[in-house]
Amino acid sequence: MSYKGWSPGPRAVVGDPTDPRGMAVLRDQYLEYMAITNYSQDTIFMRRIYINYFIKWCQERSVTRPSEVTKPVVDRYQRWLYHYRTKTGKPLAFSGQRARLQGVKAFFRWLTRQNHILSNPASDVDLPRVDSKLPRHVLTASEVDQIINGTDVSSPVGLRDRAILETLYSTGLRRMEMINLNIYDVDMERGTVLVRKGKFRKDRMVPIGERALLWLNKYLAEARPQLALGREEAMFVTNAGEPFSANSLTPTVRRYVLKAKLASGKHGGCHMFRHTVATLMLEGGADIRYIQAMLGHAHLNTTQIYTHVGIRALQQVHAMTHPAGMLKRAEGKASAPDPPADGVNGGARRDDLPDVLVEDPTSKELVYPPPPPPSAADLQALAAVLVDDEDDDTSDTEGVVSAAADDG
Repeated sequence: MSYKGWSPGPRAVVGDPTDPRGMAVLRDQYLEYMAITNYSQDTIFMRRIYINYFIKWCQERSVTRPSEVTKPVVDRYQRWLYHYRTKTGKPLAFSGQRARLQGVKAFFRWLTRQNHILSNPASDVDLPRVDSKLPRHVLTASEVDQIINGTDVSSPVGLRDRAILETLYSTGLRRMEMINLNIYDVDMERGTVLVRKGKFRKDRMVPIGERALLWLNKYLAEARPQLALGREEAMFVTNAGEPFSANSLTPTVRRYVLKAKLASGKHGGCHMFRHTVATLMLEGGADIRYIQAMLGHAHLNTTQIYTHVGIRALQQVHAMTHPAGMLKRAEGKASAPDPPADGVNGGARRDDLPDVLVEDPTSKELVYPPPPPPSAADLQALAAVLVDDEDDDTSDTEGVVSAAADDG
C-alpha cells in the first residue's frame, strides 16, 4: 500500500502478532474492516501509521492489549503528544496531534462495537482545537499569467507543463484529481472535465475554459505522443512516460512559481492555484454556491473561507465609510468612487430581473449589468474552515518516512 505515490517499503512488525487479543492482531482486523467498508487506501495507510504510533507508545509502558487501556492511559498519551518534539526541536502541530488521536478514537470505537472490549476508554477524549487559517498565498490574475508564461512551449515537456498550469488555473482541481485525470475525462466539445473519485470518492463535473482547452489540444496533438508509453490513459505523464505522482507533480508546479520570481514573494504549488481560482471567481461576482460545486466541497462553510480572501467589496465599504479610509479632496470631502450607472452603457436597469440583458437606448446593443460584489452575508459567514479542504501540497505526512519502519 502506498500513500499518494510514496512507497513505504518493507514493514517492521509493531506489536505482538502471536497474541490473538493483542493490539497488533486487532489492528489488522480493524484495517481489514476499513477495506471491506470501502475506505480509501490512503486513509487506511495513514490510519495504520497513527495506530502504530499508539501501539509503540503503549509497548514502552508494558500495555499490550486494548483491554489494558484505560482513559487515564489515553489522556497520558494525549499529553505526551503535546510535549513531543521532533528531531529539529519543533512540537507537533495541533492538526497532527488531532489526526493521531482521531485514529486512536476510531480504533477503540470499533473495538467496542465488536465487543473486543467492554467500554471505550477514548470516547470522552477531547480532541485539540485546530487553528483556522486563511490561505497563505493567493495569486492575482497577472501573477498567474507571469507564472504560466515561464513555460517553454517549444519543447514537449514545456508544452505539457503549460497544459498542466492552464488546467489548474481554469478548473481549480486538487493535486490528486489532476494526477487521476484521464484523457477521456475531458470533453472538448462541451468544455467540461469529469473528476472521478475526488475527495470522499465523489464524482463531479467541472467547467474548463477555452484557453485551457486550446493548450490541452495542442499538448495532446504534439507533446503527449512523444512522452506517453504504450496505452497509458493518464492525461499528464512524466518524462519517463508514466503517470505523475504527488511527489513529482508538486515540484513541477513549484518550479515555475519560483522561476517567475514574483515581486510579492508568493510561493506554493497546486493548491495555491486552487485558492486563486476560488478567490478570483468570487471577486468576479460568482455565487459562493457555484464555487462550492466547482471545488467539490461537501459543506458550504468550507467554501466560505474565500469570502475573507476576496476582500474587494469590504475594501470599498471601508474606503467610503471610515474617516481615514481614503485621501481627502481639497474641499475637505472624502473622494468617493463615482456611483455606477444604471446600465453598463447608461441604459435603465431592471430591478425586478437583475440578471436579464439590458438595452442601451443609444447603442441598440444588449449588454449584461455588472456582476454584484460578494454580499455582506458572505463576508460575515466565514468561520475559518479549511478542515474539509486540506492543503494537498503540505499533507500531514510528518513522520511518515520514519514511521515506514514501524508500519507493521
